[in-house]
Amino acid sequence: MATSKTTSARKPKTPVAARRGTGVREQNAQNTRDSILRAAIKVFSKHGYDGGSVEKISRLAKSYDRMIYYYFGSKEGLYIQVIEEIYRRMNEAEAELDLDVDQPVEALTRMTHFVMDYYRAHPEFVTLLNTENLHKGKHIGKSSRAREYSSQLISLLAQILENGATRGIFRKDVSARDLYLLIAASGYFHMSNRYTLSSFLGEDIALPEAVAHWKAFVLDTVLRKVHSTGRAAA
Repeated sequence: MATSKTTSARKPKTPVAARRGTGVREQNAQNTRDSILRAAIKVFSKHGYDGGSVEKISRLAKSYDRMIYYYFGSKEGLYIQVIEEIYRRMNEAEAELDLDVDQPVEALTRMTHFVMDYYRAHPEFVTLLNTENLHKGKHIGKSSRAREYSSQLISLLAQILENGATRGIFRKDVSARDLYLLIAASGYFHMSNRYTLSSFLGEDIALPEAVAHWKAFVLDTVLRKVHSTGRAAA
């Protein structure tokens, strides 16, 4: 007795070469986008938002104006992603510290030093924030991710403070938000106003010994603020 076999339809396989081609195109697209973003950070930090033209950015990125509009929609769209990117980089660098929140004094010390050192190591970060503040934050206000980046740092500080308070080392009434503002303001102001402050004070506050002195002063202030006895933690 003959039996019939039903052959099921099979989906044709995509040739290996085609799959590789798709992967290459995606990688090339990502490389182009990253190149434009890196160029935009340099151009906007040097020329500001108004002076940072699409033409200057595409020229530095060795790309084309149309690619900026293709990937970012507009000059403002690119600028917003530049602000998001510099915050993302800072958060990424902070994550690499791998802080042990169970050692609250050490963790807070390293966090304070990190923020102050980061501003000095990345002057473009300070310059871009200065530019955005001149525009009263109208661009970053349109970002859907800015709050996400700040909340990560504040959340980490909250964990450090909570663990310190649980051990009786830190006060229980210190806000992570307030402490973040204290640390960020101390590092940001010193870096962003270093030239005018140096002239005003009659000393170069950017010298290594001056920077080291300021870092030590800020850390002492931070630890005294959070310590349960009002003294800098040992």
